[in-house]
Amino acid sequence: MSEVFDIYTLLFLVLAVVIFLRLRSVLGRRTGNERPPYDPYSPSENSVGQHKSSDTVVDLPRGRTHSQQAEAEPQPSAADIEARLEDHAPKDSDLAKALTEVMRADPTFDPDQFLEGAKVAYEMVIAAFAEGDEATLQQLVDDEVFESFRRSMAERQERGERVETSLIAINKADIIEAEVKQGVEQITVRFTSELITLVRDSDGDIVEGDPETVRDVNDIWTFAREISSRDPNWQLVATQTAN
Repeated sequence: MSEVFDIYTLLFLVLAVVIFLRLRSVLGRRTGNERPPYDPYSPSENSVGQHKSSDTVVDLPRGRTHSQQAEAEPQPSAADIEARLEDHAPKDSDLAKALTEVMRADPTFDPDQFLEGAKVAYEMVIAAFAEGDEATLQQLVDDEVFESFRRSMAERQERGERVETSLIAINKADIIEAEVKQGVEQITVRFTSELITLVRDSDGDIVEGDPETVRDVNDIWTFAREISSRDPNWQLVATQTAN
């Protein structure tokens, strides 16, 4: 019996070793450099200027988080940068050099994707401002811009006025300035759009604007984000009208 017991014991030991080795090959070994487990309740990193976290601000389409992609993304070659900038800045121009600096600092930055997101943000900000939607604006803009918008909306409300704005089209969106400073990337965009804007008083009568008149509008907006942030979203940090 002892011989039989020893044979079975040996077989079980061999089987256990084989299973252990296979699990080890599949799961790998801990090295101490693994990422911590994802915690859905942990606070996200603040964006530029201690802004509130947001999942609606100029969201660049990514398969992974921005920081994960930035770590995996190799530095773009000179030829790659030139190809990406071909439709956005003349070769060797100041703008091309500035955008090259941005792409060197943030290899995930792509002008085409950025402008698509900027157009969405432009439309959302215009609609939220007209509707007096402070909650949406707080997600889309930084504190200074929000305070300026909030004052205008409060004054409008005190007068009993209501704004109606229809964005007919965004005809152009061009990057005109770019900068990397103290770990923050800033991109300035000129939007050329067509708008219908009305202001009605408390009785619903039109006091400004015309429902049949489409205005050509030129806005210059600056967006910013911290390069090291895990959040891929940008926030609006400055606005001006070029008309």
